[in-house]
Amino acid sequence: MSHSKKVPSEVDLFVGERLKEARLNSGLTQSDLALKLGITFQQFQKYESGVNRITAGRLFEAAKILRIPPGRFYPDIDFEAKCD
Repeated sequence: MSHSKKVPSEVDLFVGERLKEARLNSGLTQSDLALKLGITFQQFQKYESGVNRITAGRLFEAAKILRIPPGRFYPDIDFEAKCD
């Protein structure tokens, strides 16, 4: 049986990068934000790297903690191109 590795989508990578940028700007560590979100440090790392998708609800919670609008995670994505 072969196990293929899941490749993160461009959107997951983009959101992860924005999450990391916002976290760094807030002065929080990965562990700090993970604790505030009620998840493990390892799970948070996977969100930032795009390996695991972050749910809309958890992304909203992260935005509240980071004191940024949730839309900040998506402003530069060309949704028309991503939906084709």
